[in-house]
Amino acid sequence: MKENTVKTFKAIVMGASAGGIKALGIVLSAFPKDFPVPVLIVQHLHPNSDSYLIQMLAQQCALTVKQADEKELIHASTVYIAPPNYHLLVEEDYSLSLSVDPRVNFSRPAIDVLFETAAYAYRDQLIGVILTGANGDGSQGVKLIRKLGGYLVVQDPATAEAEAMPRAAISAVRIDRVLPLEQIGPYLVQLINRGCQL
Repeated sequence: MKENTVKTFKAIVMGASAGGIKALGIVLSAFPKDFPVPVLIVQHLHPNSDSYLIQMLAQQCALTVKQADEKELIHASTVYIAPPNYHLLVEEDYSLSLSVDPRVNFSRPAIDVLFETAAYAYRDQLIGVILTGANGDGSQGVKLIRKLGGYLVVQDPATAEAEAMPRAAISAVRIDRVLPLEQIGPYLVQLINRGCQL
């Protein structure tokens, strides 16, 4: 008889676009101050956006919220936001890189770039989350997270301000949980604290 094993996770990556600022605030507000993993986020923004997203999320969230920096080591209990007009990449030594490589899916930062590099770094210990958005960015990233054994959560399109991005992810690959927006944060806290029973 096969023994049950509990899967542990080391990081969460999130992607959001249209409607994402409000959605991110709702999800992150569920995380306690001692949340034991880092959260890395790509939110599509205008290239000349200022730091209002970080300020707003910091007010709604108990974790440290900051803009990701080049060569910065990733720490638990911290939310890293991709800077406007830079791709955010995760290196295999769990540090961050920024890039001005061409746009992917018409976007820089691109969700696919973050998800794919994080998938190689964290393998089966990564959770990928797709929230509201009006394009298909993230669909290739969730495929790679799935292929390398990670776990996937997608916002129920019916609860999304823009449903195209969640629908594209759901169409791309098997998703572990499709949840209404308000349930995603509490579910992730439960998943991280208890692990995933296989």
